[in-house]
Amino acid sequence: MTRTICALGVALMAAGSLLMPALLRGEAPTAATTPAPTLIYYTGFERSEGYSAADDLLPLRGQMGWVGEGSGGNGLLDEFISGYGQQAFVGFAPPAPKDQVLSVWRPIGGTPPGPDLPIVRFSVLMQIVDSTNGEYDDFRWSVYNTAGARLFTLDFDNSRAEIFFALDDAAGYQPAGFTFRNDVVYWLDLVMNFARNNWLAIMNGQVVVDAQPITTTNARLDLGDVDAVWAIRRKGFPGDNYLLFDEYQITAEPGPFIPPILELVGFEPDGQFRLYLHGERGLRYSIDVSEDLVRWDSLGTNRVANGFLDFLDSTAPGTPRGFYRARQVGL
Repeated sequence: MTRTICALGVALMAAGSLLMPALLRGEAPTAATTPAPTLIYYTGFERSEGYSAADDLLPLRGQMGWVGEGSGGNGLLDEFISGYGQQAFVGFAPPAPKDQVLSVWRPIGGTPPGPDLPIVRFSVLMQIVDSTNGEYDDFRWSVYNTAGARLFTLDFDNSRAEIFFALDDAAGYQPAGFTFRNDVVYWLDLVMNFARNNWLAIMNGQVVVDAQPITTTNARLDLGDVDAVWAIRRKGFPGDNYLLFDEYQITAEPGPFIPPILELVGFEPDGQFRLYLHGERGLRYSIDVSEDLVRWDSLGTNRVANGFLDFLDSTAPGTPRGFYRARQVGL
């Protein structure tokens, strides 16, 4: 079964955990107490940053440190995502007949985040714009280390509008269980814990890939670049589809662990409330409930072996309102 990602997702960060309202029972923000992230790299592809005007029709590679491999369409567009000025793209214009993959990236440069800042978040605003010529390709975000080894990839198969991921093993592309839509703009976050060899993918607040190993081959655990990739499905027959992206950002996040995320599923027929907990592999978490956001009671502590826990709150029946949070409580 596959699920379609919602066009909008909301989560509230609270003291290293994610606090989310129980269905329609109410919502209240909690003041953040954790330090701010450290910005590693950001671009909005604007002329004020030194990029060319979209009307100049210049390629992205070669501008402001962006490089690439392969051939085919890449460049800048203006206001294709309303309110965000210029965007970058890969795709649309056919590559040379010999090429089947185009990758563009901006090396981070300098010293990558060290052990004191192991959590790195890549964020980007993106949209897959559909083909009009009957050919449909794949678009990917691939993460590489400073040695040039590909660590993992998130793949958008535009022939089926399904999401896949691949690790650095021989298993190939695995289904994430989610679909996407061509008319929706998504916020994508790839959150990586290099100290514990974990990553997960979030789109519009929805976890689409639960915690996976960054490397399965003992590759160097650091970040070199995150590539935008156009992979032509039928060599010699490219689609005129393209990947549109903006607000490309990499930050080092405070804390030793990726904060857990609670996904609220809803009430069961017997009145119990179902939640999904998304966290790092091998860590222990408590799911807490509160009626007033002051007193919190633990509903139980569980070890998340594979980054995911399906949880039922048996105390929900007859309770007028409640709020949930997840806390990491041990290794």
